Amino acid sequence: MLDIICEFSRGNCIAICAVLVPANMLATLQTMIFTALYRPRSQVRLTAAIASTYALVMVFHVLTWFAVGVVMAPTYILFFLASVCLSLNAWAVIHSPSMARLLRVWELWELGHHGASWGMGHWTHKH
Repeated sequence: MLDIICEFSRGNCIAICAVLVPANMLATLQTMIFTALYRPRSQVRLTAAIASTYALVMVFHVLTWFAVGVVMAPTYILFFLASVCLSLNAWAVIHSPSMARLLRVWELWELGHHGASWGMGHWTHKH
């Protein structure tokens, strides 16, 4: 059964990556947004769980390539992306106040340097 899943993963690599890469990044971004907006912990945990699932599927997909000896830049890049997303989601669940503070500082820095920022549901402009 595992052989069939691994063959499917390698045989449909382009389609799997075309879905997993944006899904992983968007779900992780959603977790970070929920954290920055101080959404309830249950919502942060739910989005982190969904995002982590995408990341873990990507790790499994990469490992199927490592298992057959394919060691190329895309496999390392995908593995790194999944690791970063897993780390960000873990951070959001384990210590969301520190992530929220960092994201708020970044938003304020962007507001000061670019004059406009998306904040709290509307565009704000520097006068």
